[in-house]
Amino acid sequence: MNTKRKTLKMPVRYLMNAVLVALLFVGLSFLTRNVLSTYQNKVLLTVGINIILAVSLNVATGYLGQLPLGHAGFMAVGAYTCALFTKYSPLPDGVSFAIGLALGAVMAGLFGVLIGVPALRLTGDYLAILTLGFGEIIRVILTNIDSVIGKDFTYGAAGLKRIPKYSSFTLVFICVVVSCYIIHTIMKSRHGRAILSIREDEIASESVGVQTTYYKTFAFVVSAMLAGIAGCLYAGYIGSLYPSTFKFMKSIEILVMVVLGGMGSM
Repeated sequence: MNTKRKTLKMPVRYLMNAVLVALLFVGLSFLTRNVLSTYQNKVLLTVGINIILAVSLNVATGYLGQLPLGHAGFMAVGAYTCALFTKYSPLPDGVSFAIGLALGAVMAGLFGVLIGVPALRLTGDYLAILTLGFGEIIRVILTNIDSVIGKDFTYGAAGLKRIPKYSSFTLVFICVVVSCYIIHTIMKSRHGRAILSIREDEIASESVGVQTTYYKTFAFVVSAMLAGIAGCLYAGYIGSLYPSTFKFMKSIEILVMVVLGGMGSM
C-alpha cells in the first residue's frame, strides 16, 4: 500500500512560525515586566546578544566548515562604531541608534571582506591562526589608537564610557528573530546549498561551477555583519566598552557556544 507523506506548504509553515514567535514574544514580555527581576532581565538581554553571536559564527564554522577565531574582533568593530556614532550624534535617540546599528553592521562587513579575501585562501589551523591575529590586532588598535592620533577617540584601556543605553528586550528580541530568519532563508536558497557543498567537498564544488571564493567570502561577510550587530546591541546594553572585553577568550567563548549547540544546526 502506497502512502504519501503529507507536508505543509511553505506559506503555512512560515505563518505557523510567525505565530509561535509572536506568542514567545508576548510570553517573554510578560515575564520581563511582571516576573523577572532587573538582574534576570539583564541576563535575558545577554542571552539574546549571545544567540546572535553564536548563530553568526555558525555560518562560517558550521555551514561553511571553516574555523575562524577572530569573531570577537568583528563584534568589537560593530560595538565601537555604533557607540561612537550614538554618543556624538545630534539625531533623535531612536534614529541615531538605528543608524548606528546599520553602520556597525556595514563596518564589520567591510572588515569581513578585508580579512576574508586573503584568509579564506587558507584552511584549518592556518585560517584559525590568521583570524586569531586579526582579532588581536583590532584589540591592540582600539587600545593604542588615541596615542597615535594624539586625541581622545576610543579612550584606550580606560574605556569608552557614557554610551547611550538604547538596547531593550524588544529590540534584542527583534534582532535575534531577524538574524535567525536571514540565516535560515540564506541556507534554504541556492546560495546556502553552494555554501554547504563547499563544506562537504570544495574541489568537487568548484568542478561543477560553484564559485567557491565568492561564496566563502559571502558567508564570512554575513557572519561578520551579524557579529557587528551583536556588538552594537552589547554597547547599547552595557553603556561602556573596554578593549580587554574582546580578547582571544571572547572568540573562544563564542566558538564553544556553537560547538555545544551543534555545529551546522540553527
